[in-house]
Amino acid sequence: MRILLIEDDDTLGDAIREQVASDGHAVDWMTLLADAEVSARAVAYDLILLDLMLPDGRGLDFLRGRRSAGDTTSVIILTARDQISERIEGLNAGADDYLVKPFNLAELTARIAAVARRYTGNPNPLLRLGTLDIDLAARTVRRDGKKIDLTAREWRLFEALLQHPGAVLSKARLEEHLYSFDSAFESNTIEVHISRLRKKLGREVIETARGIGYRLQRT
Repeated sequence: MRILLIEDDDTLGDAIREQVASDGHAVDWMTLLADAEVSARAVAYDLILLDLMLPDGRGLDFLRGRRSAGDTTSVIILTARDQISERIEGLNAGADDYLVKPFNLAELTARIAAVARRYTGNPNPLLRLGTLDIDLAARTVRRDGKKIDLTAREWRLFEALLQHPGAVLSKARLEEHLYSFDSAFESNTIEVHISRLRKKLGREVIETARGIGYRLQRT
C-alpha cells in the first residue's frame, strides 16, 4: 500500500516508517499538516496514519477537512491521548481505528492489515484466485500447497491488484502504490514486475488492458 504518515516526533516517526516499510508498504512521512495536505491532494493514498497534535494544527481538523471534501481514504489515529471521549471524537470525525501511544509496532502492522481488508470489502485474510491460495495477513501465495516466493515489491504490486478486484489499474496508479516520493525507479519498472509476477503466478493471472493498464483475471 501507499501510506501517508503524519507524525512530528522524529524518533517515533522514524520507527513507524521503518516498520511500515519493512512490511512492504511505500511510506511518505510528513511532520506538518500543511505538507500532508499537499501530499493528500497529489497522491491517492491507501491509508493515512495520523497524529492528533501537530506543530501547525490539530489532526482532527485535517481529518474532518478530508472527509468533508469527500476523501474516503482509511485513517488510523496515533495519539498519546487516551481519554474515551477523545477516542469517540476521533472515530466520529471519520477515523477507522485508533492506537494510543506507546503502542507495539507489531500491533500497528496488524491494524493496518485489518483496516485494508475491510476497505476492500473482504475482512477475511484468506483469498482464492484461480488455483492460487492467498493469505493477506501472512503475505503468502500458494499453488497446490507449494509456496510461491515473491519479493517485497512483487507482493506490493500483487496486493494493489487484489485490493481492486476486476478494476483496471493504470501504470501511473501502480507506480503511486509502489513508490514513495523519495524512491527512484525506471520508466519500465511496472512492466518488469508484471512480467516477473506472471512467471511466478501464471500468465493468466494478470490481464493487460492494452493502452490502459492491468487487472487480475476475472473468475
